[in-house]
Amino acid sequence: MVKKNRIATFILILAAFAVLIGFTTPQIVKNIKLGLDLQGGFEVLYQVKPAKKGQKIDNDVLKSAVQALDRRVNVLGVSEPNITIEGKDRIRVQLAGVKDQNNARKLLSTKAQLTFRDVNDKVLLDGSDLKGGGSKVTYNQQNQPIVQLTLKDGDKFGEVTKKVMNMGPGQNQLVIWLDYEKGDSYKAEAGKKDPKFISAPSVNSVLDQKQVVIEGRFTQEEAQNLADILNAGALPVKLKEVYSTSVGAKFGEQALHDTIYAGFIGVAIIFLFMLLYYRIPGLVAVITLSIYIYLILLIFDWMNGVLTLPGIAALILGVGMAVDANIITYERIKEELRSGKSVMSAFKAGNRRSFTTIFDANITTILAAGVLFAYGTSSVKGFALVLIISVLASFITAVYGSRVFLGLLVKSRWLDKKPGYFGVKESEISEL
Repeated sequence: MVKKNRIATFILILAAFAVLIGFTTPQIVKNIKLGLDLQGGFEVLYQVKPAKKGQKIDNDVLKSAVQALDRRVNVLGVSEPNITIEGKDRIRVQLAGVKDQNNARKLLSTKAQLTFRDVNDKVLLDGSDLKGGGSKVTYNQQNQPIVQLTLKDGDKFGEVTKKVMNMGPGQNQLVIWLDYEKGDSYKAEAGKKDPKFISAPSVNSVLDQKQVVIEGRFTQEEAQNLADILNAGALPVKLKEVYSTSVGAKFGEQALHDTIYAGFIGVAIIFLFMLLYYRIPGLVAVITLSIYIYLILLIFDWMNGVLTLPGIAALILGVGMAVDANIITYERIKEELRSGKSVMSAFKAGNRRSFTTIFDANITTILAAGVLFAYGTSSVKGFALVLIISVLASFITAVYGSRVFLGLLVKSRWLDKKPGYFGVKESEISEL
């Protein structure tokens, strides 16, 4: 006798998932952030070197450098930057959605060490004398952009300007440098059309004040960049660019379109195969696989993760793992049916005999993905993380989800004496 209440429960659960997926998926997809390979952007790998003699590059120094880079990235207005330490002396920066990559490179790599020197290149003030976040763009009487700084100690600036003023005409210049390097010289640069120093104003009076203005024939963008860099702070290390790459927004958009299209075709073929070959169990597999894909997107949204091309590849690979789990279970059930067992007995025996095989396969995949995550670099780590999540989600949906849905149909007795609904022909069943 067919138990219609179980079939009704199956339909109600299916309808509930359909409504949930239909109403929430668009917002979830909208919330998921795309990596630079899908929306375009900039990636650079730096080797970290000591900024001064005797400095040791350890984990604390690398973390400080990452924090300084993060402050600079905020100046660019980049959403969800990915800045990671790799090995003992390298930092990888991934900035999705960056349009002006030259400006990004310049902002990231400059040491931003501001110094005030005399004409003999002796340091009088440096960045440590500036008040944090006290730099801003303003305008002079000619309406030209200038950079205004705020000092911690106005009296100290008074002493400096007094010292420079007393050096006499032709020598009373306060030379302002950004990233002064060994070998640089005011006297060598002064006669050049485009000197390395920012400006060299003459000091004719003592200025005991906290507000200092830098004028240097800036454009609006140059003045803003200088103010932003100074507010972000100096880097505690030197950065040498080892590798960089950029992905145009158009290329990233095309890559996203092609990848999703290929994934859709692949998943559609899998769905069609399962329906044709396994019939009712195949329908259950299609349902659980759809739930699996939704669950992955939901988890990614909760994690605030960034989806990349390797991540999509891992997601689709997870579909394959989920299908594999379904196929193992359904083949076991078909074997039991061919041996002459009833649908109910075949269902129970097939699930029991397939569990160990599925569990072992998933564990080995997770172990391999764990090694990739532990020792891989950025894109490899992303692939490994999504693969681990995919395998766990596929195990839940393919094993337990399939058992629940198929169990409701089997226990309703609707499938009794209907081995054809499992893809088993009457001629294949041996008589006991």
